[in-house]
Amino acid sequence: MSARLDRIDLKMLRLLQNNGRLSNAELAVSVAISPATCHRRTQRLFEDGFIATVRAMVAPKKVAKGTLVMVGVVLDRSTPESFATFEQAIAKLKFVLDCHLVAGDFDYFLKIRVGDMEDFNRIHGEQLIALPGVRQTRTFFVMKEVVDNAPLEF
Repeated sequence: MSARLDRIDLKMLRLLQNNGRLSNAELAVSVAISPATCHRRTQRLFEDGFIATVRAMVAPKKVAKGTLVMVGVVLDRSTPESFATFEQAIAKLKFVLDCHLVAGDFDYFLKIRVGDMEDFNRIHGEQLIALPGVRQTRTFFVMKEVVDNAPLEF
């Protein structure tokens, strides 16, 4: 952790991580500083990259994306070029929420939200297996989301 963060900055980050809708005035009261000082500190946290973005967490079921699917991907070659080509292609697919290069049996793990199994079957057949360099995919349908997008502990 950066030496530039003091206990007030850390408390602000924790509070904002748990409730990004806190107003500057509410945040200032919670950390016992003036609203002007709070605003300056918040701006610095953004500028220094401690806060990457602020966005709403949309309820997937409410927008017909209630099925969560994890997909392990194995590429046909393990070269920097094949990884770069795959990454450029996967970044264009809007249904992919997360894509991680991993160690182990797979090269990548994808987190995908779809409406239902039929929706995923279509996406898999038309887009996923057609990605450059894909040799194999293994699909895991999530039966229950126990912990999802939990706040960082620091």
